[in-house]
Amino acid sequence: VISTILIAGCTTKTIAITPATTPAPAPAVTAVPTYVQNQQGVAIFRTVNVTATPTVAPPMKTIVEIAVADGRFTTLVAALQAAKLDGALSGPGPFTVFAPTDDAFKNLPPGTVASLLKQPEGQLKQILLYHVVDGKVMAADVVKLTSAKTLQGSNVNITVTNGVVKINDATVKITDIQTKNGVIHVIDKVLLPPK
Repeated sequence: VISTILIAGCTTKTIAITPATTPAPAPAVTAVPTYVQNQQGVAIFRTVNVTATPTVAPPMKTIVEIAVADGRFTTLVAALQAAKLDGALSGPGPFTVFAPTDDAFKNLPPGTVASLLKQPEGQLKQILLYHVVDGKVMAADVVKLTSAKTLQGSNVNITVTNGVVKINDATVKITDIQTKNGVIHVIDKVLLPPK
């Protein structure tokens, strides 16, 4: 920046002014407690300094995109696609999905999944909607409830015993998988709506 200073009774003098610059902040260093093995193979507690580097979080995925990418929900994804619910669960939501794993589907009586897939718009669709609650209900909120109304129309029962959360008779194994349009809680059984 160039400025001209005029002082009464003096000649004009032009001087250059350099604006002050603020130095870039140094990366934050955080002490992180960790366990490491010593030479004898014994785990010992140490504090390690970690330098944080700025990162850009990847864009969040939808419920269906996360289920597809995870690999433990191939039967659920196939059922959602067959019942034409994958589009709805890719929409804005928000939704809470109690997602049974592939192992949960394997625990159904033999031939059940194949039979349901033959008429996906019927009973299969109702079973899948029984796994979905309107709104984003995080685990901290789930444990305060005794029931929740599903998109199928019936309620699921919620119980907490010694820190174990059950949805009907299914145990919640993993909670709070956050998505762009809601949240997934992983369960170990397929929920069947009341008849």
